[in-house]
Amino acid sequence: MNRSCVASTSVASIGYDEATETLEVEFLNGSIYQYYNVPISIYEQNMQAGSKGKFLNMYIKNAYPYSRVG
Repeated sequence: MNRSCVASTSVASIGYDEATETLEVEFLNGSIYQYYNVPISIYEQNMQAGSKGKFLNMYIKNAYPYSRVG
């Protein structure tokens, strides 16, 4: 999945696959997580958020199933 680099103190890059509604997040520590069944609107809001990490913590981490992939 292609990811875009983002300006964040905790997140390095974010990608999204619209067909599978999968959000992929690479953290600055090198770990990569995929979050499943994430609507595109949530992805778009995260990309526009002033703090990507804070948005992730508030609206994604405890709301969608995920797995570590890297």
